[in-house]
Amino acid sequence: MESQFMSKQRTGLPPGLITKEFLKQFKSEEDVSNFMKDLHSQVLEQMLQGEMDAHLGYEKNDVSGNNTGNSRNGNFPKTIQTEHGESTIQIPRDRNGDFEPIIVPKHKSRCQTP
Repeated sequence: MESQFMSKQRTGLPPGLITKEFLKQFKSEEDVSNFMKDLHSQVLEQMLQGEMDAHLGYEKNDVSGNNTGNSRNGNFPKTIQTEHGESTIQIPRDRNGDFEPIIVPKHKSRCQTP
């Protein structure tokens, strides 16, 4: 039985995901760092969209969301601190103002990790 204190197992990338052609775009360590920072921001934004879908009970642009009493109401920028440095991400909001993100909580500048 595994202990909850054991280190997390790394998830391998699917074979062929990172090609030599893809890697040619990186000329320095800074290029790799910037890429990782951008990738991390994009993943967080997608996770936040998923949280909003779960909160509202329907996906973006789904007709089942019509006349539900609450809907998406744009995004707002939030500057956060990550292991890759400072990033600005877009946090979705809802019309009723009761969306409480889990991965990037309100009034916090660091991501929550399980």
